[in-house]
Amino acid sequence: MVGVIVLDLFEAIRGRRSVRAFKPEPVPDEDLRRILEAAIMAPSAGNLQPWEFVIVRDEERKRRLARAALGQMFIAEAPVVIVVGANVDRSSWRYGERGEKLYCIQDTAAAIMNLLLAAYALGYGTCWIGAFSDHEVAKIVGFPENVRPVAVIPMGRPAEKPGMPPRMPLSKVVHEEKYGNPWGS
Repeated sequence: MVGVIVLDLFEAIRGRRSVRAFKPEPVPDEDLRRILEAAIMAPSAGNLQPWEFVIVRDEERKRRLARAALGQMFIAEAPVVIVVGANVDRSSWRYGERGEKLYCIQDTAAAIMNLLLAAYALGYGTCWIGAFSDHEVAKIVGFPENVRPVAVIPMGRPAEKPGMPPRMPLSKVVHEEKYGNPWGS
């Protein structure tokens, strides 16, 4: 089978890193399609699928996004930037305030994680950027009022190989039956 990539899920989870330096080669539409198809396979409350994606390749628009992301100019150096938004109306019509404030964000975050892992599986580097001006990012990509920007994701072939950042041990973050009861003790 041509184009099939076999990558152990646990290896993908362990191996994926936030990449902030990219090679200039373009990301083909076929790869973007596969990555975005993986993203929309994420679970969502009531299967309402509140995610929205804007693919940005225009150099000036990427620079504007980088400035809106508190001056993180490496964003503009990526061949493609995907801006992910949460369509609040799509979740709130059924779930009200909880859909508006929580479910649409959870659902969109799940789609983002799928996107990051799929990009890694195809050999691309990404970085999940959450530090930005919501208003500016929405304006740059034309999101309507009901679509809240959740992430700016630069993507391309990595020009760096970041190491594993430290992780807290399970003993500090996993509890049994109630908070404060260490798991496995």
